[in-house]
Amino acid sequence: MNSFKQFNFQTFLYEALSADNFTVPTKVQEWIIPLIQKGKNVIGQSQTGTGKTHAFLLPLVDKIDTKTDGVQAVITAPSRELATQIYQVARRLTSFSESTIRVVNFVGGTDKARQIKRLKSKQPHIVVGTPGRLLDLVREQALFIHTSSVFVVDEADMTLDMGFLKEVDQLASHLPAKLQMLIFSATIPEKLKPFLKKYMENPVHENIAPKEKINAIVDNWLISTKGEDIKQVIYQLLTISYPYLAIVFANTKARVIEISDFLKAQSLKVATLHGDVSPRERKRVMKQVANLEYQYLIATDLAARGIDIGGVSHVINAEIPKDLSFFIHRVGRTGRGGLSGIAITLYAPESEASIQQIEELEIEFKPKTIKNGEIIDSYDRNQRKKRKIKQEKLDVELLGLIKKKRKNIKPSYKKKIQRAIKDSNKQKRKLTRRSTMRAARKIKK
Repeated sequence: MNSFKQFNFQTFLYEALSADNFTVPTKVQEWIIPLIQKGKNVIGQSQTGTGKTHAFLLPLVDKIDTKTDGVQAVITAPSRELATQIYQVARRLTSFSESTIRVVNFVGGTDKARQIKRLKSKQPHIVVGTPGRLLDLVREQALFIHTSSVFVVDEADMTLDMGFLKEVDQLASHLPAKLQMLIFSATIPEKLKPFLKKYMENPVHENIAPKEKINAIVDNWLISTKGEDIKQVIYQLLTISYPYLAIVFANTKARVIEISDFLKAQSLKVATLHGDVSPRERKRVMKQVANLEYQYLIATDLAARGIDIGGVSHVINAEIPKDLSFFIHRVGRTGRGGLSGIAITLYAPESEASIQQIEELEIEFKPKTIKNGEIIDSYDRNQRKKRKIKQEKLDVELLGLIKKKRKNIKPSYKKKIQRAIKDSNKQKRKLTRRSTMRAARKIKK
């Protein structure tokens, strides 16, 4: 079994890992850490929960020279929550070092004037932050990133989706030509590729999937919305299932607003979160959700990627995400901290192909339906397919009869075939009963 010892980190990092009960590196850490240590440009394609934050922070913290002032590593994240999570992990790792490693977090919605004042007295070794705030501080000539040898862009696809790639591009232009670039992303969209090509020379591309995609204690329910008003179905689910805290996911801002407005009209108190919500408002909403002032949160995938909310008992997919990797992120919001969770996916017949793709990820759906104000078990949507397979296993004689009758196309041939099948099944049942009775008599003797 491999351990972190193989990476030859400084002693204080092993103390930090031990304090947090990290003993065995994840797959992403095993693959990525040696590449970073060799100075390679890396594209790490992996999902949440694979340990990628430690994968880039451990080798970066390990090579910080505390005797040298100035920025040595710059890390960007598309949201304040993600940046803060990275910052907290970095602070935890560096807290075990005897020499002071300065780590600073710069995000929007904080006091920029105070940050500029502090930067004038001393520059950090590791900079973490959102692209917009970091670029502001660079333009103010308060933050000097030209000394950095490493640039990390975390959640690059989300950075693109939220419109921050331009700021990241401008940040990169202030960094030295000889630069180690580390890009981490769940997906690599086409619009991201020109940026990668511009700044990365011969990158190593590692695509690493987590061992377990969804927590085993999460129940995945599947509910057909054929002929139903999806908003009404969501309302019923929220008022029938008694969630402790529920997140409803939709694919677009417009759909989130539509669902929110409908639920508010039904006198439900719901919080709304999407890409156009301002950082200040976003922070306020998340605080209220954490304090259970809201029981229901309607959100786009931004929340699935950037926010860690405790106590989510239910996740409802109002629609299946176009990028199926987001399905994992959504469902991963529940079933945390050892608590069970329920993930409910609504689907229409035209989404069958997407459902099958999700099932290929070893996710087992339980078919459910809403009837008389209750959520009950439903029929297997593949029932017809299974029935067809069963029919194909009919006796050879019956199949021959069917072929023979089809040749003579007469008005009554269908009835004759059905009668023959019925008689055959009746004969089989009779034989089964006889066999059972014989076995019972033997037991009595």
